Amino acid sequence: MEHLESTDMKTSGSRLLLYAPVPLYAGKDGYLLEDQACNGLRLWAENFEQVTVMHPLEPGTPPPSWIPVRSSAVDLERVHLVALPSAYRPDRFFRFLPSVRRQIAQLIDEADYLSFSIGGLFGDWGSVAALEAHRKGRRFAVWTDRVESEVVRHEARAARTRRARLKASIYHRPMALLERAIIRRSALGLFHGAETYATYAPYASQAEIVHDIHLREEDRIPPDALRNKLQGVMEGPLHICYLGRADVMKGADDWIQVMASLKEAGVDFRATWWGDGERLPEMKAQVERLGLTGQVALPGFIRDRAAILKVLREAQVFVFCHKTPESPRNLIEALVSGTPLVGYDSPFPKDLISAHGGGLLTPKDDIGALVSGLAGLARDRQRLADLIGRAAQDGHPFNDVAVFRHRSEVIRAHL
Repeated sequence: MEHLESTDMKTSGSRLLLYAPVPLYAGKDGYLLEDQACNGLRLWAENFEQVTVMHPLEPGTPPPSWIPVRSSAVDLERVHLVALPSAYRPDRFFRFLPSVRRQIAQLIDEADYLSFSIGGLFGDWGSVAALEAHRKGRRFAVWTDRVESEVVRHEARAARTRRARLKASIYHRPMALLERAIIRRSALGLFHGAETYATYAPYASQAEIVHDIHLREEDRIPPDALRNKLQGVMEGPLHICYLGRADVMKGADDWIQVMASLKEAGVDFRATWWGDGERLPEMKAQVERLGLTGQVALPGFIRDRAAILKVLREAQVFVFCHKTPESPRNLIEALVSGTPLVGYDSPFPKDLISAHGGGLLTPKDDIGALVSGLAGLARDRQRLADLIGRAAQDGHPFNDVAVFRHRSEVIRAHL
């Protein structure tokens, strides 16, 4: 993992063109965008003089974390939003493709630096932009935070309906071919975390591990709170948390089975999964069926950043059962909160805790090994306290200013 430090930097006097798949929504006072995406726009503008960002425009009501861009900290004198049609159905994609391609081509001509998020098949305007840049002989970067084709391949086995399984089984192979073809044509691959890097770097002429987080320096667990956490861990139930989508790819079913096995092993614990998703109703049913209502809570979505940090800081272990290659930001948020990572082994968490060992990783899909590791920590509180201290050390390099500066420097160096 690269070392991330903050140093003062002025904007470079250059023009950056991005594609981001985070959807825009139209409101009475202009566009609405996810709050963290707004923070990303602000940070890009600290590193480039002009920033143009293409987003798909979705109809309907935005999710709770979408905010008016005009009322955010984004400098709209220097950040320009371009709404592209949402076209994830093949018929819509081919209908809009000629006009959107011409629009993207013009934006490419007006930019000095190009970086496109890719992942998908129909409606993936980032891939269209990458191919258009290649046609024009322009150097460009690609960015991704998970292996989208592998996620879809997993859906081909685990989706709840026959139609969804059939669609995923048809899509995942051409998606993988498209991903590799675009990465081979890029001048730079920006891969969020070691998981995506390990998969995609062999196809890239130049590859870098980068991070895409929105944690400020003041979001780090304060020293006095860390001391109190270390003192409180020596007795009482083991406090477990997870923060993320309740779906198959996140290992929601494995996570419930881990909690059931901990109960059977006689471990005193309290566990909470914060997040919404398609598996949440089934998870609640499993909690009832397995007699876990007194120990496992599933409160659903949490939006407030202060509340999220409070949850993570109060937890003693962050337990995850991720199934597919991705680099979820919640693991970094846990480390910044002084909460050890305890879950399935893969390149991303292994890299995050490589410096200080702030976690315990077990073989993927091995529920028994994960239960054994957690039970051991519940018995050995001194070891748990040591992991908490190590986790805080592993989380130290991460803040949003540093990681966006790093990405900007890499883009300028290679493009």
